[in-house]
This record gives sequence, C-alpha cells and structure tokens, in this order.
Amino acid sequence: MGKIKVIAYSISLDGYGAGPSQSLENPLGIRGREVHEWMFASKYFRKMIGQDGGVEGIDNDFVEKSFDNVGAWIMGRNMFGPIRGNWPDDEWKGWWGENPPYHVPVFVLTHHERKSIKMKGGTDFHFVTDGIESALEKAKGAAKGKDIRIGGGASTIRQFLQAGYIHEMQLAFSPIFLGSGEALFSGIDMPALGFNKIQRIDGERTTHIIITKE
Repeated sequence: MGKIKVIAYSISLDGYGAGPSQSLENPLGIRGREVHEWMFASKYFRKMIGQDGGVEGIDNDFVEKSFDNVGAWIMGRNMFGPIRGNWPDDEWKGWWGENPPYHVPVFVLTHHERKSIKMKGGTDFHFVTDGIESALEKAKGAAKGKDIRIGGGASTIRQFLQAGYIHEMQLAFSPIFLGSGEALFSGIDMPALGFNKIQRIDGERTTHIIITKE
C-alpha cells in the first residue's frame, strides 16, 4: 500500500511555503518564487517544462525522485490557479499549459463544483467539493497502490497533517526570510502527531529535511 507524502515542498527559513498576495502575476505570492529557486534551477525541472540546461546534483536528485511511485496528487485550489469563488467558465486549466507535469490523476480541493479536465500526458484534474476525506478516498482509488502526493498550499497540507493522514514529509528549506505569507506549521504540534525522526541532507541551494514517524 502506498504512503501519503509531502515531497520536495519548498519553505522559507521562517516557515512560509508561499509569499503574501498570491495573484496571476505572483502565483507564489510576493517573493515566493525565491523560495523555489533551488527547484527551478534544477535540470529535471527545466526538462519538465521543455527547457534545456539546469543544474545537476543533490537538489536535482530530490526533484527527480519526488515523482517516483506517485499514483495521484491532491492539491488546494490556490495551487491550481488564482481564481476565487464560483468558476466563471472552464477556460482556466492550471498554470502548466496543455501538458502539466503530473501525468497522473490530480484531485483539487474546492468549494465550487466543476467538471473534470483531461489534459495531455495523462494528467486529469478532478474537483472535489466534499472535503479532504473524500479527496483522499478518490486519490487512493486512482493511485492503485502507489503513493499519494499532497501538494500546496500550506493550508491543504495543514489539514492533512491535523487529520493524521501524512506519513512522511520532505521539506526544502531555502536560505531566505519572507516575513509573511502562508505559514506551514501554524497551529501544528508535530511531535504530538508522531513525527520524531528527522534526517538532514544539504543540497546545493537548499537544505532538505525528511521527517517521518518511528
């Protein structure tokens, strides 16, 4: 049976997974892109978006391995796009173009109904309006025994942590302070949730922290 994981999640030194004021112009919030620069510079990420070049090494290995054995994703609506409230139409299909990098079913948490979207490369976006338990049940069925990856934003990860569903977290701490934004561990007692095994691996541009339960 697969595990439920947060993998290669970028975070600032002061605990923010994205900057404030997310928008179409700033999908990761103000200065949020700086938190993710380690990933954007990697060879594997650049290959995913159809670009040449990029840096090899430890950071690149983490990006590449983050897609291993993933059978389904769950993400929040903010990660899918900048639109709030009712969907005005079916035009918005994500930040990633016609061929998103997921290549598996993706379940998007939202309060507003929308029909599923079939994209190139095996990515299907399904919109779940009845909570994280429903999304997880659907993701388990789609993953067929593989791992389920919980994507952003921070509020989505917090919900799955508080419910006790996450087995492992792989965080990439970037050496910057944002000062404000989406705080990942706000209101979370990690030891109480059983996370007591911590491994540290230094990359070229970030420090990777792997957190698991004994």
